[in-house]
Amino acid sequence: MERFHHLINGVTAESTSGRFGPVYNPATGEQTGEVDMATVEETDAAVAAAAAAFPAWRATSLAVRSRLMYRFRELVDANRAEIARLISSQHGKTLPDADGEVARGLENIEFAAGVATATAGRFTEQASTGVDVYDIRQPLGVAVGITPFNFPAMVPLWMFPMAIAAGNTFVLKASEKDPAASLYIAELMQEAGFPPGVMNVLQGDRVAVERLLTHPDVKAVSFVGSTPVARYIHETANAHGKRVQALAGAKNHMLVLPDADLGLAADAAVNAGFGSAGERCMAIAVVVAVGHVADPLVGAIKERMSGLKVGPGDQPDTDMGPLVTAEHRERVAGYVAAGAEAGADVVVDGREIEFEGDGFYFGPTLIDRVTPSMTVYTDEIFGPVLSVVRVDTYEEAVKLIEDNKWGNGTAIFTRDGGAARQFVFDVDAGMVGVNVPIPVPVGYYSFGGWGESLFGDTHMYGPEGFKFWTRNKVVTSRWPDPATSTVDLGFPRND
Repeated sequence: MERFHHLINGVTAESTSGRFGPVYNPATGEQTGEVDMATVEETDAAVAAAAAAFPAWRATSLAVRSRLMYRFRELVDANRAEIARLISSQHGKTLPDADGEVARGLENIEFAAGVATATAGRFTEQASTGVDVYDIRQPLGVAVGITPFNFPAMVPLWMFPMAIAAGNTFVLKASEKDPAASLYIAELMQEAGFPPGVMNVLQGDRVAVERLLTHPDVKAVSFVGSTPVARYIHETANAHGKRVQALAGAKNHMLVLPDADLGLAADAAVNAGFGSAGERCMAIAVVVAVGHVADPLVGAIKERMSGLKVGPGDQPDTDMGPLVTAEHRERVAGYVAAGAEAGADVVVDGREIEFEGDGFYFGPTLIDRVTPSMTVYTDEIFGPVLSVVRVDTYEEAVKLIEDNKWGNGTAIFTRDGGAARQFVFDVDAGMVGVNVPIPVPVGYYSFGGWGESLFGDTHMYGPEGFKFWTRNKVVTSRWPDPATSTVDLGFPRND
């Protein structure tokens, strides 16, 4: 089996813990590798490497940092097919989904390469007589990213390019379920010429995470994952004096008004609900059908679902791959069963689809007449389960979204510009799509939700990313009149 080790100070480091986690190919159910589980001492070594590299890296010019980031960008782009293959082999998503993940990551590298513009400060001359005021943004020190299994390339690329471009050094604790892609990307950073210790990858579980959250040399922690873990990460790291951003769970609603383009809305619901097997925080989990659009919309979604092919992610005709583990598949099946028992109408039942082999497959599922009291509605399922909630009015739909504890992303489908604008004004969510089902911001904006979808003050990547990874310093300066100075300047004072 392939073994996945740490990358510390530019060197592959094998763990001495004697603990390993299994790595599977979800398409076959076969264990294909083992990943190291770091000790506290190994975690300390990764942080120490980053801390030792920080002074020289911080002193490195913006021009050099930007040039290295561009070089890294070119290497990622040149190797995007291999990165996509690694993602698909351990996560299970299709190769087009995986390639799209890499493409969105590239946007963030490109934005990070513009660090000189993104971190430029202000200057105010003559704020008072002879007094100038200006501000500068400076790096924090050792930065940490703790990332999930569902986007093993993209989410790390939301974090470390901006952190490192800003002058920090980095320790990435990637998901132990699919470690290959993030480790490969870190190796590309070394190939690009980043100095040893600037980027480190630590494999592990809670032992490593707990130490990173409390380590005195760690200055900032960025996290993406479930709401309970995000809350814990935020509270623990914050209590130990660290800057924290923790992006959490979601239950994204797609509001469809009676005047919507039915074909566009149905296509969007299928693509946004079942892409990446629903294992993404921006997946549409709930379609809110207003008034008489419900019946034809459910029919159109069901019709489109019949053409979806579920299979290995590396096959060209596959539309949806497997789930990441067998345990997660059973969890998703449990929610479908609970919805049926509570009285929802299971229009398309993913439990009934039979698959060859031992892969972790679960068919796309459509559940109609869901109510807000059902667990299929209240919980984040993180699988290919699309729920339909029927309401009579726009006001009911907006209230439904408002009452949801998560406020990550949402969308409206309508031909009415006034209704769309009102929705953008009214809705409680951090990211909104108008006839766009997955409103993930481009790299030069920032990603993040509201409510229990975010713990911390800043969103991720883009302008708020640089704000998170730096701190502001304001300088107020006044200089003596050169004519009265006693310092020998080496040239005539009146010149």
